[in-house]
Amino acid sequence: MMKFANPYYLWLFLIYIPLIVWYVMKQRTADPTMSVSTTSPFANMRNSWKCYLRHLIFVVRLAAIGCLIIILCRPQTYDSWSTSETEGTDIVISLDVSTSMLAQDFKPNRFEAAKDVAAKFVSGRETDNIGLVIFAGESFTQVPLTTDKAVLMNYIQDMKIGVLEDGTAIGDGIATAINRIKNGKANSTSIILLTDGSNNTGVVAPLTAAEIAKRLGIKIYTIGVGKNGNALYPVGTNFYGKMEYQSLPVVIDEPTLRSIASATGGKYFRATSKNVLRQVFAEIDKLEKTRMDVRNFSHTEDNYMPWAYLLLALVVVEILARYTVLRNIP
Repeated sequence: MMKFANPYYLWLFLIYIPLIVWYVMKQRTADPTMSVSTTSPFANMRNSWKCYLRHLIFVVRLAAIGCLIIILCRPQTYDSWSTSETEGTDIVISLDVSTSMLAQDFKPNRFEAAKDVAAKFVSGRETDNIGLVIFAGESFTQVPLTTDKAVLMNYIQDMKIGVLEDGTAIGDGIATAINRIKNGKANSTSIILLTDGSNNTGVVAPLTAAEIAKRLGIKIYTIGVGKNGNALYPVGTNFYGKMEYQSLPVVIDEPTLRSIASATGGKYFRATSKNVLRQVFAEIDKLEKTRMDVRNFSHTEDNYMPWAYLLLALVVVEILARYTVLRNIP
């Protein structure tokens, strides 16, 4: 199938009208004249084939102009519909944005490391619907389910600490993610929960949220972010407004995170460094995929080159004809 990207240029074919009128008018005065007493000696003479062929140059010029107009219209070809097998699922990433995520046991900190790895994970899931929920002392839907990865990655990169009341409401983060994903179209639905602490606030208890997810067939993959031992935690700002840090023990409620994952058929991961966090997302990427058939339409391709070659050929034909068999002799 072929169509034009710029079909309005087809109006340029109207230029044929004045060109043809001009050519006809020109032919009336193109031949030299001479007055004679009688034309009887020339009565039986036939016109040379060159007399008729001399109009060829004008026809070739019109054809060359037509080719140029077609090229300006950008002819494009489309392939037919095809069915292919692909992988797709509905995923909501629920990310902890509490102040503790600024701890510096990751470089530059847990929050930036989680954002970077999450963005790379999103970019690799081309056929998935992915949403983004953030939570601290409360939860908020940052991006609903979407296949627009550019928009989603921009939101991930622009996220900042401090946009929500501080705290760690893990249950609320799960509940908001459930509300985003429960009406999804995919057969496989899952939530990826990233947190570095223990539930200490919120309306919904984490295990209650997990039970709701289980009844809806939603898997939850939980990730505890933080190394073992101590880490530099933000403890406030000094007189100059600069964040101050103090070495404190890393406390993650791993039993609760394990219970959430186990109850929903998911899995718990402990990410103790950025490299481990990458490996966690890589493992989830392998686990959470569903094979499905989708109809695809092949990409569009410009197909102007045949017209360009024809234009070149017509120019060559005109030049050869004008300076060989149809040349004018003064």
